[in-house]
Amino acid sequence: MKMKYTNEMEKGLLSAHGVCYEVYKRKLDVRMEVEKRRELDHLLCKQLYAHFDGKLHG
Repeated sequence: MKMKYTNEMEKGLLSAHGVCYEVYKRKLDVRMEVEKRRELDHLLCKQLYAHFDGKLHG
């Protein structure tokens, strides 16, 4: 499946992770590092949400 990659996606990847899509696509080690950081960011956001949601409703 071929994914269409937009300029906005390129800018976001470059801004957030410092790599362009071509490097991300070609290098497995770079892709794995980016995905690890994304996963960590996602978990931290979930924890932050749960913390503040508990304070608002608890």
